Amino acid sequence: MQNEFEMSMMGELNFFLGLQIKHTKNGIFISQSKYFKELINRFGMENAKHMATPMSTACYLDKDETSQSIDIKKYRGMIRSLLYLSTSRPDIMFSVCMCALYQANPKESHLSAVKRIMRYLLGTINLGLWYPKNSSYNLIGYSNSDFAGCKTDRKSTSGTCHFIGSALVSWHSKKNKIVLSYPLLRRNIFLLEVVVHKYFG
Repeated sequence: MQNEFEMSMMGELNFFLGLQIKHTKNGIFISQSKYFKELINRFGMENAKHMATPMSTACYLDKDETSQSIDIKKYRGMIRSLLYLSTSRPDIMFSVCMCALYQANPKESHLSAVKRIMRYLLGTINLGLWYPKNSSYNLIGYSNSDFAGCKTDRKSTSGTCHFIGSALVSWHSKKNKIVLSYPLLRRNIFLLEVVVHKYFG
């Protein structure tokens, strides 16, 4: 490539677009602790109390139309920052995406949920992604769904993650576009059984 493009060798990559990349003899560790420290200072949460989880299991967000509206610009800024932080923190992906659904008209309850995510991150600031050097190349995938978890439209939110060996390589959380009724669910299960029987006996 050096024959075609003007290039220079800068050494090992240690920092890239907010990502801290640490090389060791056993593997590579990717984190965003520096970015997060700047984030909590920007939103004045450096002295907030730590939380053990990003979202309570009893928390079910909805439009909350009776509650007081908040600064939409600030709320969207917090959501954007947390979405970028999920580049190295897949553990907050579901919670952030849930809060992102209410960016059009955020309320106090939505802001409280976002602040809880940040308080969780305060206690886990040094976590990140670890890619061990001698990991196997077995591809393993996991998926889950909350099955009609949204209170307003009864749609489900699903998520997946994929590992190569013990290294996490992809993840996502997404709200489904349709309401999956029981007859439709039965039909999909039947079609899946047909495909499995045809190709795997």
